[in-house]
Amino acid sequence: MLTHLSQWYSNAEILKTATSTNADLLALSGPRNPYDGKLGVLETGAFADILLVDGDPLAEINLLQDPDKNLAVIMKDGRIHKNTLT
Repeated sequence: MLTHLSQWYSNAEILKTATSTNADLLALSGPRNPYDGKLGVLETGAFADILLVDGDPLAEINLLQDPDKNLAVIMKDGRIHKNTLT
């Protein structure tokens, strides 16, 4: 889905929308927000959802179309679910 947005947005805008902008929207949902910590930032105490892309998605957003090939690390809620670096 994200890669189709490149018709209207820059790659940086797409990545920001998918991360910190969506986190801001969840925070606005008040008691319906399923997370009780900070989202959309990399800092102590925040929920850690991290993707390490093998390449530069700012230059080539299409890297996200093939996560099996192009995502080297996937971390969700601070737990590593995939790590091809070891």
